Amino acid sequence: MPYVPKRIITRPLWGIMNTILLTLSLLGASVWADSLESLRASGAIGESYNGYVIARDPGAKAEADAINARRSAIYQEKAAAQGIDIEQVGKVYAEEIIRQVPPGTWIQINGQWKKK
Repeated sequence: MPYVPKRIITRPLWGIMNTILLTLSLLGASVWADSLESLRASGAIGESYNGYVIARDPGAKAEADAINARRSAIYQEKAAAQGIDIEQVGKVYAEEIIRQVPPGTWIQINGQWKKK
């Protein structure tokens, strides 16, 4: 695994999406990002308010689990650096992810699915 420099953000809401994109690019995630976009576009997965994806199609569960494992590792690292709960980090990321996903992406809020 390539070296990922630690970057402490003193204000967790600032630049958090840039940090995740940088981290993912350093991890060689372009294939993963393409897969994520394809899964979103097909409706097989959707985004949740907590920063994780949910498999809307049972056939996408393994992919959703892999995406969530990567996100969880990133959230855990950021939570430890900030001294905050991982759930708080996930929710901050979720806001940015949901804001940036293209129209037509499925989003689950309070247990209800809707298209952005």
